[in-house]
Amino acid sequence: MSATLHDLAWMQAAENEHQATLYAKRDIALVRGEGAYLFDSDGKRYLDAMSNYGVASLGHADPGFAAALTNQLGLLTTCHQSFYNDARAEFLDAIIGIAPAGITRAFLSNSGAEAIEAAIKFAIATTGRRKFVALKRAYHGRTLGALAVTHDPKYRGPFEPLFPEVTHIGANDLDALDAAIGDDTTAVILEPIQGEAGIFPLQDDFLQAVRRLTTERGAIFIADEIQSAFRTGAPWAISHAGVSPDIIVTAKAVANGFPIGVTLSTEAIGAGLPGGAHGSTFGGNPLACAAGTYTLKALDSRYASNAELGAEIVERILALNSPKIRAVRGRGLMMGVELKERVTPTLRALQDRGILVLPAGALVFRLLPPLIWEREQADELIDGLAAVLA
Repeated sequence: MSATLHDLAWMQAAENEHQATLYAKRDIALVRGEGAYLFDSDGKRYLDAMSNYGVASLGHADPGFAAALTNQLGLLTTCHQSFYNDARAEFLDAIIGIAPAGITRAFLSNSGAEAIEAAIKFAIATTGRRKFVALKRAYHGRTLGALAVTHDPKYRGPFEPLFPEVTHIGANDLDALDAAIGDDTTAVILEPIQGEAGIFPLQDDFLQAVRRLTTERGAIFIADEIQSAFRTGAPWAISHAGVSPDIIVTAKAVANGFPIGVTLSTEAIGAGLPGGAHGSTFGGNPLACAAGTYTLKALDSRYASNAELGAEIVERILALNSPKIRAVRGRGLMMGVELKERVTPTLRALQDRGILVLPAGALVFRLLPPLIWEREQADELIDGLAAVLA
């Protein structure tokens, strides 16, 4: 079957007929982007406040990003990690250069879930233990290992029993944390800001306690920054608490939407793994690395302004005094607005007004805009929210 590129009915028919039935579809087709905006098949413009679940960190159709990938396309796109490569070496220098203190090694893969799987394996290989501690409300992915440390039964239930063995405790519960970490604990894994749960930043004293207790009891501290990295006014959300983990995982925003996963670790972990214990055919390919290097350099000058803009947006949402809003949470350009009613009607109303946001559970809509937003985009968002949440 053939059709013109912007034929909505054809796109809907093709995807509904041929795609696995895993996604709840919205009723528009996005076909083009430009900066902080997206355009549908009818040419309607939308303010992008979701960046495809946090990945389009530089927005859409960034000319420098396109040039960097075009240049690498003309040189080399695939190169196994058993060979050295210039694009990979440049990316490794860039990502290690902004890593938390003590982080010196990296494993490169293709997605956040893959990066989590690597972190789980590395923790087991390092400690020889098999028991993990994770948090209630946690979301770490939907591959089997990542699913084990994820908390929500709607994701876990159909696939249990899962490996590894995991104890889930309440976020910020210091007593539960102390009781859960034993001499047989492999690792504590957590998101410094719980994203899918509805944007819940963890308290600094809790993160500091995780660092202290894992060190005392010989366990690994894994920070999942797949969603929170680069969004909070610093490269890493956990740095605001003044602690460094043993393993830090990221993906989404690091290459402006080009598929990449990064599992960063200390020298003791990354240099102590047995050869062949893990690998990735596509991981660390030159094209992904070129995308990552360009993105990291472009983001370097935006951390402070993104923190300021995010704080301003939170204040302005609260100042709306909407009777529908229960709470506003977040840090930098990672925000969640909790409503007193189900969020779906609000998502639809915002979409109708040309603003795209994300759900985070039944009551929360999530703001993960491209990290190139300026005051103009903030104004558009607030004007739309004022109308929809009146």
